Amino acid sequence: MTNSKTRLAIILITSLFFLWGFALNLNPILIPHLKKACQLTDFQSALIDSASYIAYFLVALPAGLLMKRLGYKAGITVGLLLFATGTFLFYPAAEFRNYAFFLVALFIIASGLTFLETAANPYITVLGDAESATQRLNFAQSFNGLAAFLAPLMGGRFILSGKTLTHNEEQAMSPQQLDDYLNLEASSVQVPFLIIGAVVLLVAILIWRTALPEIKEQEDETSQKAQGSILGEKNLILGVIAQFFYVGAQVCVSSFFIRFSDKVAGIDEKSAAYLLSGALLGFMIGRFVGTYLMRFIAPSRLLMIYSIINFGLLLFAVSAEGMVAIYALVGVEFFMSIMFPTIFALSIRGLGEKTKIGSSLVIMSIVGGAVFPVIMGRVSDVSNIQVSYIVPAVCFVVVLIFAIKNLKAGSIKLGASH
Repeated sequence: MTNSKTRLAIILITSLFFLWGFALNLNPILIPHLKKACQLTDFQSALIDSASYIAYFLVALPAGLLMKRLGYKAGITVGLLLFATGTFLFYPAAEFRNYAFFLVALFIIASGLTFLETAANPYITVLGDAESATQRLNFAQSFNGLAAFLAPLMGGRFILSGKTLTHNEEQAMSPQQLDDYLNLEASSVQVPFLIIGAVVLLVAILIWRTALPEIKEQEDETSQKAQGSILGEKNLILGVIAQFFYVGAQVCVSSFFIRFSDKVAGIDEKSAAYLLSGALLGFMIGRFVGTYLMRFIAPSRLLMIYSIINFGLLLFAVSAEGMVAIYALVGVEFFMSIMFPTIFALSIRGLGEKTKIGSSLVIMSIVGGAVFPVIMGRVSDVSNIQVSYIVPAVCFVVVLIFAIKNLKAGSIKLGASH
């Protein structure tokens, strides 16, 4: 495999990290938008996130099995085609203003994203020197962070109208006027999602027509032979558990940020949304900073340090008042930045021929994002939103345990010198 082919492969695969990050981070825009356009309750609008996380849970293992049989390139192509199909379905869903149709489209999009994550995460780790695999994955994930920052800004600009009718205003409208208003609101997703679908389809064609190297995992001194059950890989299973808790913590911190800001500092929703956007920018910057730090600090050690810091910041956020508590959550976003890709890379190290199935299990653990916010919401109901941030704090304890276990095992050595 020549350097030019490797470089092209890295560029194309890195673009996938941006695409799925952009799609997933449109959910915070779609939740209030479809609630308004389809006249939903809060519970019904929450099914937008559920459709995404359920898809990750149900599709990850079949995606891994398909790639074990057909290879990474086929898996990526299938994922992009599913992704594009789901975005194109937003047009008729908006035309009919049918929420179930939207949920089906979101499930198909998320199914495609599951293929992409299942393929791209391990693929980027084997495109180049093994010693710099975690660095390379963190760099690619940095573009996922960039997408997380841009998606809410662009979605808010091109999808949200900024006009929400009060109950009295709705009552003052004739049925036809109200129907026209709701149809206009629903239609605002059509052009943006058609554009997204066209871009995704273009990338699918480009990847299919490009001679990407098909990587076969080679046995090395640390690899395990593909014998016995994948469930016998203790570090992988611990990594799946850590990722389950980490994703749960990540979703908890972001999902309740606006309500937390109102509780501890009386900040209005719009101002809190800008703060959250800034926090997500910090998340993106943290990816680049973490990639640099891994030149000098082993990934498992950095994961351990960040887990301890986040646990402390969340305890402070639970007990403090005013802006300092909010700044603590902004800090948590920064120190979460390297966790997903680092847990992923450490989990699948040394799996050899089991890598594709192992990566599927780690991706399935993303379903934690559908579990812990519910727990956090329940804690908030019986106490308050500030106290409920104990839930993500506990999640980081599990991540810390995983980091310590890998620290003792030596984990991954990076090629960069001090």
